[in-house]
Amino acid sequence: MPAQTLAARPGHWLWTCRAGFEPHLYEELEWAGANPRLLGEALVESEDVPSPPPAFARAGYRVVTSLTGRTPEETAEEAARAVMALPGRGPRVVQAFTPDTPRGNTLTAPAEALEAAVRARLPSERLLDDAQRAREAGALLVGLCVAPDGVTVVGAVPAREALSLAAGGRRRMKRAGESPSRAAMKLEEALDGLAFEPGRGDVCVDLGAAPGGWTQRLVARGARVIAVDPAKLMPELAANRRVQHVQESAFSYAPEEPVDWLFCDMAWRPLEVAQLLAKWGRKGWVRHLVANIKLPMKDKNPVLLRVRHTLREEGGWEGLTVRQLYHDRDEVTVTAHRMK
Repeated sequence: MPAQTLAARPGHWLWTCRAGFEPHLYEELEWAGANPRLLGEALVESEDVPSPPPAFARAGYRVVTSLTGRTPEETAEEAARAVMALPGRGPRVVQAFTPDTPRGNTLTAPAEALEAAVRARLPSERLLDDAQRAREAGALLVGLCVAPDGVTVVGAVPAREALSLAAGGRRRMKRAGESPSRAAMKLEEALDGLAFEPGRGDVCVDLGAAPGGWTQRLVARGARVIAVDPAKLMPELAANRRVQHVQESAFSYAPEEPVDWLFCDMAWRPLEVAQLLAKWGRKGWVRHLVANIKLPMKDKNPVLLRVRHTLREEGGWEGLTVRQLYHDRDEVTVTAHRMK
């Protein structure tokens, strides 16, 4: 890790990640031939965008310019000029963020001030305030990364190609008071990134459901849930008419008929979980998949390669995404679908 934050180079890509996962993101980009460079805590640069996108990246922006040694006024002026010079006539979503680290979080106030100053210098008709509408509006996401050591990076990415619509990929979900665990927030963030989500009339299977964090959020959406776990659910869920509790192992359970969604958040060995999810895809038991896969302390990238291969080649899952989301820790969230 460099002693001080390095400025990202224009034309390259700036990636944000969870603090402590820079080596894993760097290795992932290196394996993809993207020529990465560590910039500082939670920040990695690369020359190219790999395919598939890096699992350990929360967000990625093509660098427009890096500003160092400027006053706040000068930084705002130069950043605004850079945004105005971006190609395309569509709307812009301007978002300032800091690296998700102790040092980065001390810069929240300057980042908010920079965002306000840049927005004030741009024509209001070119700005889109609702980031959640950015994809349908064909907007450009503009990221203003305010980093330690006086480094500010201006980057941009079309919203339809963005890993996340949240500034810097930090999609904070509110923890509902009745939710039993952090698991509910992981699910909410995973569903937030999908084009559609389970709703009224959908049948969902929740493998490893107890105590019921994911089942609870699915029922709140109007879905019917088959909760599979030998352990007990929360009493209010066990009594819910739209919850069927099957008290058996997730590895031995088979649905009586195909279902709409498969959810899985089990603290189990990742390759065994991947093989289980592949079985559901191969047998045509379900159309949509959302799963959380725990990672080992070491060799995370080799395990992820095997997980991807298992789901694609053995399970036939399509549209596979593997991402470490904001609410994930030593884990990744997987989404995929099967054609009829």
